[in-house]
Formats: sequence, C-alpha cells, structure tokens
Amino acid sequence: MSARAGVSHKICAIWGAAVLSVMGVSGYADADEFTTLKGHGGPVMALAVSPEGQVATGSFDNAVGLWHDRSPRWLEAHDAAVTALAFIDAGRLVTAGDDFALYLWPQGSGKGELIGRHQGKIRALAVVPNGDTLVSASWDGEIGLWPLDDGSERRITVGSGINDVAVGPDGSIYAATMSGQILVYEAADSPPRRLVDQGFGINQLVLGPDGDWLAYGAVDGATRVVDSQSGDPVADFTLERRPILAMAHHAETARLAVGDGQGYIMMVDTETWRISSDFRATRAGPVWALDFAPDGQTIWAAGLDDLAYGWPVALMGEAEAQIAGNRGFLKDPATMPNGERQFMRKCSICHALDPGDSRKAGPSLHDVFGRPAGTLAGYRYSEVLDGSDIIWGEVTIDALFDLGPDHYIPGSKMPMQRITDPQDRRDLIAFLKRATKVEK
Repeated sequence: MSARAGVSHKICAIWGAAVLSVMGVSGYADADEFTTLKGHGGPVMALAVSPEGQVATGSFDNAVGLWHDRSPRWLEAHDAAVTALAFIDAGRLVTAGDDFALYLWPQGSGKGELIGRHQGKIRALAVVPNGDTLVSASWDGEIGLWPLDDGSERRITVGSGINDVAVGPDGSIYAATMSGQILVYEAADSPPRRLVDQGFGINQLVLGPDGDWLAYGAVDGATRVVDSQSGDPVADFTLERRPILAMAHHAETARLAVGDGQGYIMMVDTETWRISSDFRATRAGPVWALDFAPDGQTIWAAGLDDLAYGWPVALMGEAEAQIAGNRGFLKDPATMPNGERQFMRKCSICHALDPGDSRKAGPSLHDVFGRPAGTLAGYRYSEVLDGSDIIWGEVTIDALFDLGPDHYIPGSKMPMQRITDPQDRRDLIAFLKRATKVEK
C-alpha cells in the first residue's frame, strides 16, 4: 500500500456517486461507478482501508484524511509529508512520514499519540498477525518494532535504507532494501536470511495470505513473485515501465494490483498468475498508492492529484485515465517565464499565492514581502520560526535559496533545496513580488 501543492487545477468530473456502503463511505450507489475523495492540499501519497471499509489518506500536505461520506476528518500532527498508514483495527490508525515520526490515532480522537521516531524518513508500516506490535521501515536503515500495548520498542539494524516491510503468518519480517535485497528475519535478534538480491532497489512487498509466495516491485520495473521460503521464481510480470511504486493484494478475489511511475495499474490473478487487466490510470505522473475495498470490487488509487480515486475493478481498462496529474511544475517550461518556472519547481507544491486558508504544506505567500516570518495567522509553524526576527523581502528570500532552508533556518519544515544561480533567484523574487502583491 503503499507519498499541499501547487497552483489550483480543475478536477475531472466525477463519473457518479458510487462505491458500496460496505466501504464505510455511506450513501453511494453501486460499485460500478467512480468516486473521488477531495480536500487535500497536495498529492496523496498513502492509502489504507480498514476491514470495515473506512478510507484513510496521507498527503504531501502533512495531513491525514479519515473519510466519512466523502467528508474528511483531518488528523494533523506531522511536520512533513505523510507516506505510510496502517489500520491496527477498526478503532486505531497509525501514521508515519518524512518527519521520521509515528503517531497512533485512537478512534474519535483528534490528537495523535507519538509512538516514537526513526532517524530517517519512514516508508512503510505493517502489523504482526496478533496485532500487538507495529513494524516500521525507514531510510535510516532500521526496522522499528513498536509495542501497541505493553513493552519496549526494539530495532533491527539492516544497514541499507528500507523501503517496505511485510510480516508472515509466523511473525517473520521481510524487508525490502534500497540496495536491491529482500531480507528475512525469523526473530528480531537473529541474523537475516537473504531471499532475493536483484541489484536494483526494491520498493514494494506483498506477502501471500498463507505466506507461501512473495511479490515485489523494484526501481528498474521488475515485478516478480517468488517462493517466500526458497526465493525460487514463481512468476514474472516485468514490463517496460518503471519504477514500481505501489502494490496491494485482495486475498478473497485473488487480485494483486501493481502501480508504476508511468501511471499504469496492472491487475494480476494470483490463482492463475496471469495479467487480468493493464491500463493507464493517470494522464500524467505516477501511481503512488493503492489499496482495495473490503469486498475487492473497488480499488483506491492516488497519484499527483490532491484526490483519492475509488476505481471499480470491473471497469478497469474500459475507461479513460481519470487521475489528472496536471501539477503546475509538469507544464512545458518553455511556456513560462523563468521566475514562474522557478516558483513552480521549487515552491508551488507547498505554497499558495492566493489569500485565505489552504491545506498546503506551507503558509500562503500572499502579501509575503514585509511580513515577519512565522506570523501568518492559522498556520502551525515550527518552533524555530515562531518568534523569528526574519522579515521576508528581497534580501532574506535570496539568502533562503542561496544557502538553502536547512542552513538559513535550520530546524524549519522547509525541505532542503537551493537555487544556486543568482539570476534564477532574482527572477523568482521578481515573480513573487508581482504574484503576491496586495491590490490596494
């Protein structure tokens, strides 16, 4: 199942009002039409569906949406993109992201409980079969084992960054590494068994319901299934598309969904090991997240859009791509002046230019010139900017991108990035002065 954004864009028309009420989104008709969940301020990077059908979405806007009748309840505690979600049960959701933190959200609670932190971005979550332990995968090279009731946290040091984890029926932990290996840990304190070594980073793992097979997707586009004990090949669905970014499995319907960087969703029958459908789901950009509804008749998908899409499996391949993926920074650079181009590339995914509330990851830049840093009402700033003596203007904005946020305002939420060319910085500042100006 595993990812607030640029300029606003028109949302493609909803093809109906539709998913089964069993999905936990009541009031809809049949499972033969599309639905969308709209409200995030950035690309949706993570999806999870509870056994009762409630949908949770995690976004680049740092927020989690918990959806009821297409209306979200926002869960906000993270200071960076939310990239991993896991329902422990109907009443508890765990979220994790690029801020290295894990939060537990009890049912009905608007305040997350900090479980703990990694030393790097968290890419995936899994729950052991008895439900008493959460497993996390991080780019810090460690697997975290977090007790959900009593006990102390434990760590498994892998070394290489970890992109995904899966837990077998016997509690064995499978880890997909950035170095292209799948390692199996029968116990937290035992050395790993190397199951796969395929040379390119492995992004996704899906373990069969009985633990007998393991599917994986990799940076080079490899989509393969192996015996979970021996590593022997079972099936290979590698196509000329890469990277593989999302996988989900529905045991009762024997469906394995695979999403890639070129916007396709491939559906595999895990009983016959044949491709049952393969179609382009996005008009531009990747498929970042997938998960099935409880009955397996609808699959939730997300990409560069600020929406999650409920896609009827029966219509896959019979309809045009629905995920627009038309972010501002994907426009032809030749159609934009240089200052606007720098804004689209460096700023638009986090900042709006318009006044008023938004769900983007950063505060609006409207009327930013002359504004003290950390003072826009309604935005939750990091502590380093709360009470800062920085006044935003030509000099400070130039310094911000010359040095990079991590050096100019260390400890802030801003991602590490620089604009090294002085002319590019001047063009960006000139664009911002025009685009953020308050009309008197």
